[in-house]
Amino acid sequence: MHITYTLTDESPALATYSFLPIVKAFLSKANIRVVSSDISLSGRIIAEFSESLKEEQKCENALANLGELVKKADANLIKTPNISASIPQLKAAIEELQKKGYMLPNYPDEPKNDEEFQIKSKYQKILGSAVNPVLRQGNSDRRCTKAVKDYAKHNPYRVIPFDPKSKSRVSYMKDGDFFSNEKAVLIKDDCLAHIEFISENGTKTILKENLKLEKNELLDATFMSVEKLMSFYDEQIKLCKDENLLFSLHLKATMMKVSDPIIFGYAVRAYFKELFEEFGEEFEKLSINANNGLNELLNKVENSSQKDAILKKYYEILDKSADISMVNSDKGITNLHIPSDVIVDASMPAMLKNGARLWDKEGKERDANALIPDKTYATIYEAVIKDLHKNGTLNPAKLGSVSNVGLMAKKAQEYGSHDKTFIAPENGTMRIVANGEVLLEHKLNKNDIYRANQAKFDAILNWIDLGIQRQELSGDEAIFWLDEKRASDKIMIELVKNRLKEKGKNIEILAPYEACLKNLELIRAGKNAIAITGNVLRDYLTDLFPILELGTSAKMLSIVPMLNGGAMFETGAGGSAPKQVEQLVEENHLRWDSLGEFLALQASLEFYAQKCKSNKAEVLANCLDEAIGEWLENNKTPSRKVGEDDNRTSHFYLAMYWANHLSRQAQDVELQSFFKDIALEFSSNEEEIRGQFNNAQGVKVDLGGYYKFDDTKAEAIMRPSALFNNIIAKIGQR
Repeated sequence: MHITYTLTDESPALATYSFLPIVKAFLSKANIRVVSSDISLSGRIIAEFSESLKEEQKCENALANLGELVKKADANLIKTPNISASIPQLKAAIEELQKKGYMLPNYPDEPKNDEEFQIKSKYQKILGSAVNPVLRQGNSDRRCTKAVKDYAKHNPYRVIPFDPKSKSRVSYMKDGDFFSNEKAVLIKDDCLAHIEFISENGTKTILKENLKLEKNELLDATFMSVEKLMSFYDEQIKLCKDENLLFSLHLKATMMKVSDPIIFGYAVRAYFKELFEEFGEEFEKLSINANNGLNELLNKVENSSQKDAILKKYYEILDKSADISMVNSDKGITNLHIPSDVIVDASMPAMLKNGARLWDKEGKERDANALIPDKTYATIYEAVIKDLHKNGTLNPAKLGSVSNVGLMAKKAQEYGSHDKTFIAPENGTMRIVANGEVLLEHKLNKNDIYRANQAKFDAILNWIDLGIQRQELSGDEAIFWLDEKRASDKIMIELVKNRLKEKGKNIEILAPYEACLKNLELIRAGKNAIAITGNVLRDYLTDLFPILELGTSAKMLSIVPMLNGGAMFETGAGGSAPKQVEQLVEENHLRWDSLGEFLALQASLEFYAQKCKSNKAEVLANCLDEAIGEWLENNKTPSRKVGEDDNRTSHFYLAMYWANHLSRQAQDVELQSFFKDIALEFSSNEEEIRGQFNNAQGVKVDLGGYYKFDDTKAEAIMRPSALFNNIIAKIGQR
């Protein structure tokens, strides 16, 4: 067995230049091989078009290789966060690679021939959350370790008080959404199905062939009415204006890469209805797609002969309509500028911990109306606001912890729906058919957004069992978050009840709104809870509760026990922090917190020790655990301020503490003896090493790229202490 460490994007990728050499050096003392694998956005683009590139530019398809690895019993993978690319991000990455000499085709928004359709199809494999569904061949176990929780209680983040008079709210559609239109069925036998659309005149179009369905698989399908979506937007824009609330849209255009950019685009069209009515023809000529947001619109309008008239109307609408919440008030970047800028699982907890307020164009905090058009999961955020009104501001120094067991394996539920999401070309009927039998059927109007989801039976059973196991091991109160008013959940509830009966267990089942209120009640009382959820709630809750408890979701231990016996260890849940890259470029200070990487490495070493019966790996794991505790106790988390300890210095301190604990343990004499000298070198040179790190700060730096860093430049920036580098080199050489 070896350990695979991913190379990804933005802040975690930069941190890897510093941390991975330390990992390789320490693990070499236990003869553990560490292999890196490039699944960055640029790496995936290059791999997809490798056959048309120069020999020296070609690279292996690392994601495909990892997709095979995770199916093996000896898989041991540490995965750092990567970019889930929106179309604007993908285009920017393509342009950067082209400038670096990679002969890549442009992304065709509207393909005009077979070649362009083929190019677009290749690029679409890279869009959105293209990585996680391939690697997550198991269900999810995410929790906060005791050391992290204790640190958070003793050093609580600064909470913005919640005003009991707050008018902030969450708004969702009352009908016509995915929740209200869902139908579901449990598949009787293995079969091949297809998805077809039948127009009102009887014309049949096959949209998806060879849809493999397995016995007892849970299949559901639903749609969102575009007519009702637009009515919803109109109502909410008026409500925001009347109530003086900020208009704020919260979607997940990254993971839900087919449906959510479209839902986003309709919001742009609703808010700027007069603009699109007046200049629609000009926008068509300019190939403006509302789904890509205002940023693209404003850029393309620069080339229009009607630019002045368009901008005049644009600013008129902004002035007279409801105020939009801002992503960056200083730069005039609104909530509707770029679809990937505001991602619901991160943006909603950030709003809630900020007194349920967002920022207006003046940079002032104001009450907001958070629009989450589909009701299915929006109610959890509604529950938090209700709890804040009833019980007041949360106190992180006293809160218990909510861990999560999430159904994730085999592209479960919505997060595997991209290839089964379609826009109705006209009025008609969408059907899923197998062996001549109609499994699910919906009547749609033109442009309605349709999608189908799957959850495999073995994945469901494994998820239920994992939930039971976590409850038994922890003794904490567990709740299955399932809503009997939702078609697929109603079937899932029966599967859960049957499995619990088989196992002789009794675990409560509540709808998400009630479950969220119950969990908040438990953690306010200082108790811990386990949320056993589907795939989307797994994603949302592993941001929501850690952010409310710890101020961040990047400090979670995230384990994916694979169905075939391997394991993946994910480093936090906080994304890839583009703003922190901006600070590094401007000030040579990286505030990225690598605690997630530390926790993942420790769990990976434990797994290695158990699988390979390795005493040395066990010692490394135990001592790393103690080192992380000391690192937290001594508050070695990176500072936000330039000139103070940052990510690189935090790596040095972890290495020093790790070496200290290895030198003091008695379980492995060889490791003890070796690390005595290393620990002494670290401690005797602490101030000089720290000085070398901090003295490098305060200047602009050039990474040689953004989506594809220049390795030589990035390594020099992220490893500025020659003294520290020499000690790490000694560990690896001896």
